[in-house]
Amino acid sequence: MTALVSDTAMVLAAGLGKRMRPLTAAQPKPMVRVAGKPLIDHALDRLAEAGIAKAVVNVHYLPDAVEAHVRSRAVPAVTISDERELLLETGGGLVKAQDLLPDPFFCVNSDNIWLDGPRNAFHELSATWDAERMDALLLLVPHTGARNFAGKGDFHMDGKGRITRRRSGRIAPFIFTGVQLASKRLLEGAPEGPFSTNLLWDRAIERGRLCGVAFSGQWFEVGSPAAIAPTEAALTGG
Repeated sequence: MTALVSDTAMVLAAGLGKRMRPLTAAQPKPMVRVAGKPLIDHALDRLAEAGIAKAVVNVHYLPDAVEAHVRSRAVPAVTISDERELLLETGGGLVKAQDLLPDPFFCVNSDNIWLDGPRNAFHELSATWDAERMDALLLLVPHTGARNFAGKGDFHMDGKGRITRRRSGRIAPFIFTGVQLASKRLLEGAPEGPFSTNLLWDRAIERGRLCGVAFSGQWFEVGSPAAIAPTEAALTGG
């Protein structure tokens, strides 16, 4: 098995969870239960299974619930990046937490659920990582491996793994899973305050330094209450 290139992952858990309402009226989205456990535990359990020792979890909406829950974990060991005063979005959250992160670092969305194919997702990213030519490496799934997903896709990928945005009027063959491996170069010169990681990716695309790797497992879009039941059925074989 390929050695991991990082022992730390950023877990993005600060969002408002608007698409998951009404379930998020009184609880943060990472604490919504799917197949018997909170969404964030699905992500943290995958980190633990891969051998990733440390996680940095950012919090903003109903932060006490998330913080109390994750602090009970031994593996991965969790450090909190506190965004109580201002929600910084995905890119701003990475910038705020960067002093807590090594180079490179994994990053996962806290609402991610996936089933590995023949190879563990984090080891797949590690095996493909090339720091000389990449600022970030995104785990991408083809439409056939994306459950509960009805969109047009996110990215095209060339033979060298370099990725570009979906072209207007086209279906893009790959969907971002919410899992990536990034160098701190991705954050250099980033703006202050709230902004999306998309801004950082677009800069990397312009430099030819945003790459992808095709995921061979199954990935579940769990963005709304309607997605929970079919996801549970798939996970439990029901």
